[in-house]
Amino acid sequence: MAGRAAVPEVIWARPERTGRGPKPAFTRADIAAAAVRLADAGGLDAVSMRHVAAELGCGTMSLYNYVPRKEDLYELMVDAVSGEHELFEPTGDWRADMLRNARQTKALMHRHAWMVRLMSGVYGFSPNALRYLEHCLACLDPLDVPYGTKIELVAMLNGCVTTYVSNELSTAERVRSLPWSQEQENAVRIAYLGGQVASGAYPRLAAAFAEDSGPVDLDAVFERMLGRVLDGFSPRGTQPRAPGVATAT
Repeated sequence: MAGRAAVPEVIWARPERTGRGPKPAFTRADIAAAAVRLADAGGLDAVSMRHVAAELGCGTMSLYNYVPRKEDLYELMVDAVSGEHELFEPTGDWRADMLRNARQTKALMHRHAWMVRLMSGVYGFSPNALRYLEHCLACLDPLDVPYGTKIELVAMLNGCVTTYVSNELSTAERVRSLPWSQEQENAVRIAYLGGQVASGAYPRLAAAFAEDSGPVDLDAVFERMLGRVLDGFSPRGTQPRAPGVATAT
């Protein structure tokens, strides 16, 4: 296949286009934007070299002169979307800044739902991804821990956000496929669960429901999750209490 390397390589280390000839008709940004449009409209499975070439108005084989592998195309897409992060000036409050970054990431993944399938360390070294990581480390300058620990914090926070958003998207996709409304299904399931809890077979669950019967505030759950992750990296004795979390006595 044209331009395909026989050894591992990083697309960012390659020139924009291989071979001789006239000035390239497209940039990597053009190609990434076309692929992102396809993925936003039809999901990641809608992205292929043939479809991207058609979106750009060129031949499929011509596209291989710019992007030698589909995996490289994915990397261009992740980099393009990573560029949507707002790299704001750190405030000096590392917790507040990292919460802001996490909320941005959640919103970004909802704008580009296919991103959750590509969140991998393999695609974490593109130009925009590196700029975002550097930004996060700048936000963490006030946190007195080694850089390795700070990178673990960023990775763990991103992993939690990715998992949370993935669950949200899966739930939304299932709801869209139901032949009845979500409210109807919830009513049936809650009635069943209530009967099971009232049976006496699950006393701890019964106690839990007696404390809080819902509904669950999912936004508040997301914020508590982020807070608890950050608590784990706060210097001992300085962890603020996460919202809604009781202090042990």
